[in-house]
Amino acid sequence: MTGLGSPCGACKFLRRKCVKGCVFAPYFCHEQGAAHFAAIHKVFGASNASKLLMHLPTSDRCEAAVTMSYEAQARLQDPIYGCVAHIFSLQQQVVSLQAELESCKSQATQGYKDGSLTSNPQKESCQRLTPYMQDRQLFFHQTIASNSSEKS
Repeated sequence: MTGLGSPCGACKFLRRKCVKGCVFAPYFCHEQGAAHFAAIHKVFGASNASKLLMHLPTSDRCEAAVTMSYEAQARLQDPIYGCVAHIFSLQQQVVSLQAELESCKSQATQGYKDGSLTSNPQKESCQRLTPYMQDRQLFFHQTIASNSSEKS
């Protein structure tokens, strides 16, 4: 049950009283929870969502609620493929970026072998990759730093 007697988003959507041990209350807030739960209810059903959350350890329920909401909203936007369409799109982006990275690496290697770095037609392509590479390196270094501090 959310604060001040107001029902959680799921109970608000289902038009029922939110009891103290409501399985949905911690994951569907009063304000936006009803909209997220509406998609879950339409795709999976309230009973199935409740059963799924009840059978999971408490530590995994938040991630499951977020995942169900994401998958339900994706299924409503694309009834045939759902979130699989997003996965395919991301996989294609990875393949494309890997090909661009290999192209940039080969051009850089070729430029160093020749002894001169002349402007090349795909320089813009390599410059587009720089933010991705920097973000990945930043994330990688933060992860290493956080892992080493945990071990200490």
